[in-house]
Amino acid sequence: MNQSSRDGFTSSFGVLVATLGSAVGLGNIWKFPSLTGANGGAGFLLVYLLATLLVGLPVMIVETMLGRAARANAVSAFERVAPRRQWWWKSIGWMGFAAALLILAFYSEVAGWVYAYVFKAMAGQIATTDPQIAGAVFAELVANPLSALFWQWVVLAVTGSIIMFGVAKGIEAVTRKLMPLLFILLLVLCARSLTLPGASAGLQFLFSPDLAKITPAVLLTALGLAFFKLSIGMGCMLTYGSYFRDNQNIPVTATRVMFADLSVSLLAGIAIFPAVFAFGFEPAAGPSLVFMTIPAVFTAMPGGTLFMTLFFILTAIASVGAMLSLLEVPVAILSERYGLGRKRASLTTIGVVAVLGVPAALSASLTSEAKVFAMNPFDLFDFLSSNVLLPLGGILICLFVGWVYGLPEMARQLSNDGALRNRRLVSVVFFLVRFVAPLSIAAVLLHGLKLF
Repeated sequence: MNQSSRDGFTSSFGVLVATLGSAVGLGNIWKFPSLTGANGGAGFLLVYLLATLLVGLPVMIVETMLGRAARANAVSAFERVAPRRQWWWKSIGWMGFAAALLILAFYSEVAGWVYAYVFKAMAGQIATTDPQIAGAVFAELVANPLSALFWQWVVLAVTGSIIMFGVAKGIEAVTRKLMPLLFILLLVLCARSLTLPGASAGLQFLFSPDLAKITPAVLLTALGLAFFKLSIGMGCMLTYGSYFRDNQNIPVTATRVMFADLSVSLLAGIAIFPAVFAFGFEPAAGPSLVFMTIPAVFTAMPGGTLFMTLFFILTAIASVGAMLSLLEVPVAILSERYGLGRKRASLTTIGVVAVLGVPAALSASLTSEAKVFAMNPFDLFDFLSSNVLLPLGGILICLFVGWVYGLPEMARQLSNDGALRNRRLVSVVFFLVRFVAPLSIAAVLLHGLKLF
C-alpha cells in the first residue's frame, strides 16, 4: 500500500481519545473490579499501579513507537524495522493477530451482556438491591443460548459497521465523542455510590491495603491485568501507532493514556465497591460483579431507571473503543498484506470472530461441558490470549527493542528526530524494556502456564 494513501489520526486529541478508547473499555468496568475484588482489594490495586508504571507503560511506549516507525500493520511492521534476514520477528505480529481474534471471541460476548442490560434496565427487569435476584437475572441471560448468540452478533454488527469507515472517519470520530461522556457518567455514579450507607467499608477495601494479602499470585495477576488493560502484546498499540502523526509525542501521549485509564479504573472501583458492601454483595463474585452491583446503586436513587439505562448504554459504548482497536489488528493485516480492501477485510474479520465466538457465547449452556484443560471455551480463549499470547508477545517486543533495535534508534524515534529533549526519559524506558519488563512478563507467562 502506498504510504501516502494510508489512513491516520487527524489531531493530537484524536490520537489521545482513540488510544484511550483502546485501553478503556470493559476491562475497567468489568475485569478490573472483578479481579480487584477477588484478590483482596487495596493490596492488589497497589501492585497493579506499580506494574502499570514499571512494565505496562514502557512496553506501551515502545510498541507504539515501532508502529509509527514502520507505518504498517502488526506483521509488516517487523519486516520493516527488523534487520534484514531476521524474518522471524514478524511472528510477534502473527501472535497479535491470533490474540486479537481470541479476545474478540469472548470479549464480544461480555459486551453482549452489557447491550442486553440496556434493554433490561429500560424494562425495569434489573431494578433490585437483592443479590439473589440480581444473580438470577444474570444467570438466566448467560444460560440462554439464543440470547447469548443474538447479543454477541449485535455487538459485532455495531463495531463492524464503524471499522469499515476507517481510522479518521470511524475509530477517531466515534471515540472522540464517546469517551468524555463515559467519564461524566462515572463521576455521577461515584457521587451516588459514596452516599450509600456503609459506603466507607467499600472505600476501605479499595484504598487501605492489607500487605499480608499481597501474595506471589496477586503480584502476577496484577502484572497480567496491567498488560491486558493497556492493550499491549496484541498488536493494537503497534497498529494504532502506525496511524500516529510524525510530530506526536509518544511518551507523553502514552503517559496521558495510562493515567486516564487508571482514573477510569479507580472511578469504576469507587462506584462499585461501596455498593458491594452497602447491599451485602460478595466482592469476589467475579465476572458477574458489575452486573449485580450497578443496578443496585441506581435502584436506590431517584430516577434510577433512567440513570441505569444511560450507564449501560455508555458502558456498551466503552466496549466499542476496545473492540475497534482489536478489530483493527486483523483488518489492517488483511487489507494491507493481502489487498482485500477495507470493507472486505472488515467483513471477513467479523465473520471469523462470529464463528469463533459461538462456543464462547455458549459456554454457560450448550458448550459448558466441552472442556479443554478443565476450561470451557470462554475461559480457554481468555487463558490462551491473556496468559500465553499477550505475555509471550510482550517478551518478544522487549527483547527486540532492547537487544536488536537498540537505544540510538529508539532515542531518534521517541525524540522525533531530535525535536524533543527527552534523552533521560528514553534511557529509563530503554532500561525497563531491556531488563525489568521481560523478566516480569516472563514470570506472568510461567505463572499463567502453572509452571511458577
